Amino acid sequence: MKDSVAGINYRFTDPGLLQDALTHRSVGARNNERLEFLGDSVLNLVISSRLYELRPDAQEGDLSRMRARLVRGLSLAEVASGIGLGKQLNLGESELKSGGFRRSSILADAFEALLGAIYIEGGYEACRLVILDLFDPLIANLPDPEELKDPKTRLQEWLQARARPLPEYALLREEGADHAKQFHVSCEIPDDRTAVEATGNSRRKAEQAAAAKVLDLLGDKNRK
Repeated sequence: MKDSVAGINYRFTDPGLLQDALTHRSVGARNNERLEFLGDSVLNLVISSRLYELRPDAQEGDLSRMRARLVRGLSLAEVASGIGLGKQLNLGESELKSGGFRRSSILADAFEALLGAIYIEGGYEACRLVILDLFDPLIANLPDPEELKDPKTRLQEWLQARARPLPEYALLREEGADHAKQFHVSCEIPDDRTAVEATGNSRRKAEQAAAAKVLDLLGDKNRK
């Protein structure tokens, strides 16, 4: 039974604990969900502390956005792939057939479970060192906090800074079956009638796409 994961600097004295961390719920009742719950909490604490330390001038909102970028499922899945975690997962037959070892959600959950297992066996400091070894390069390459704001937030702040009215969003129509629905929305700035339409697989995503289009239009107007 393996006692380590190639991409991390930690060796388990209890290989069974590592086995649990790498076992998806599709295998059976003994799986990594409880370890995932624990690892998620430790990861958030370590990342929060590190950002607080490295970004002394960042406001609370900026710190929250930076942390969210680092601990989102896609980022965790990329880290998990980088250490070859997918090849070591224990998956049920159905997940094996469907390529579950490549699925972002499964990789992210397994990574958090791995951290939970390290925390249980090695304690907080051992887990912290593993996390920082993997995430310090990502923290160093974070974009400017302003770029991490979603388009709706950036549009609202842009308008408020210029004492202009807030954008108005409207759902125009929905199309498609429930499992593949598309939402069409509009976004309009009341004072100058700047308006766009956008589509997304949720109303929220469609509104974000529309806000991004308006921001582009406003930027073009300011450059003229």
